[in-house]
Amino acid sequence: MDLTEKKLESNIIFEGKILTLRRDTVSLPNGKTAGREIVDHNGGVCIAPVTDKGELIFVRQFRYAYEEELLELPAGKLEKGEDPFEAGKRELEEETGTVAAEYFDLGKFYPTPGYCGEVIHLYAACGLTKTNMHLDEDEFLETLKIPLEKALEMVMTNEIKDGKTQALIFKVNELVKRGKIKWTE
Repeated sequence: MDLTEKKLESNIIFEGKILTLRRDTVSLPNGKTAGREIVDHNGGVCIAPVTDKGELIFVRQFRYAYEEELLELPAGKLEKGEDPFEAGKRELEEETGTVAAEYFDLGKFYPTPGYCGEVIHLYAACGLTKTNMHLDEDEFLETLKIPLEKALEMVMTNEIKDGKTQALIFKVNELVKRGKIKWTE
């Protein structure tokens, strides 16, 4: 069965700095038409810095849309056409003041497939070396290290609510189980 919807018409409703909202008319598999409101976004990256002691470096920052501070792994928006891996390395250094000797590409995450085309590229980073943070002028955050086992528990108790961070924690844990990531203590 072909479940594909085909775009018949598209109208931009709003075009902003980081997203565009459009309303499309689509042809459904049964031949009828329907409306779709879609948020276009350049996508982003999320990177899990893993220390030699088996800790993940998190950032805590206020997220205005939720009106609360969230605990997240370092992440950022992609510029149009930007290479996701290079963006991940940039965000790692900007937000945590570290660079890595080894990286793992852990695939893509679709945060809200019902109405948004955003794709978040997931990475893990090991063999960390301290450098300097380079926060954006409107970016305020603090970093903290949490052991992987504790981070897994925090996902299950809803202390870590961010979806991309949850997915990445589980993927890093799987790399550890498979022996791809190891630490000294």
